[in-house]
Amino acid sequence: MKVLRVQYGHPEAPHQFAESLRTTGFAVIANHPIPHELISGVFQDWKAWFAREEKHDYRYDATTQAGYFPFKTENAKGSKVKDLKEFFHLFLETPLPSGLSEQTREMYTRMASLGVELLGWLQENTSAAVREKLSMPLTEMSLRSRETLLRPIHYPALSGGEEEGAIRAAAHEDINLITLLPAATAPGLEVKDLAGNWHAVECNPGDIVINAGDMLQEATGGHYISTTHRVMNPEGPASTEPRYSMPLFIHPRPEVRLSERHTAGSYLNERLREIGLLKQDEKRLV
Repeated sequence: MKVLRVQYGHPEAPHQFAESLRTTGFAVIANHPIPHELISGVFQDWKAWFAREEKHDYRYDATTQAGYFPFKTENAKGSKVKDLKEFFHLFLETPLPSGLSEQTREMYTRMASLGVELLGWLQENTSAAVREKLSMPLTEMSLRSRETLLRPIHYPALSGGEEEGAIRAAAHEDINLITLLPAATAPGLEVKDLAGNWHAVECNPGDIVINAGDMLQEATGGHYISTTHRVMNPEGPASTEPRYSMPLFIHPRPEVRLSERHTAGSYLNERLREIGLLKQDEKRLV
């Protein structure tokens, strides 16, 4: 399974990016315009924040999905075992928790802008037959969206007493259009090919991993594939070290029509119930 490492700024980058997402669901962007120092600084801010007890004062609201999600809150679709992680949901209008600098807000803005640019690459390098299936251009789907989500994640060091079958992030697909994932602080990300084999995603410090989500797959009739991926538990000495990651999920506005059967809003609520972040009688309010 060949996930392409695309050089931002190269004349062939848009075509290579679209082709990698079409064939594997993933791509890696190198030499992108987001400063490495900014990404590193935001990682350090959240590492310190997750170590504080006051994080529990920011527990999430199910109706908005914003705030702090304690350890072992989420499970992958179809899994009864909770993932070994805690995380925070930050939307465009979510106030920053105390103790965090404005670096996080700057990174959100820069990554969201890059995400729209990458959707433009897909729009330009997708066949006319597929584009005709779209209710609107991909770049317009996320325009002024309040749903785009930054999720700082802390995977604690393993204790050795984990529940059988529990891993840092069980096999899943993302819900949104595309996900931008700056290189995490430790390895572990794996993707599944069509034959059922797992492959580690190679990502150098400073790179950003991009993957297609279920909403992009739905909107394009399966032209871009939402590939199953997971974060495996480390072994040996690495098991005593935590891992931090910080994906940005590019979401359409709720009213955007993805297909005959779904708007972005109806699809999101369905999936949030499946992964345990909403009860069956709840829905996400915007």
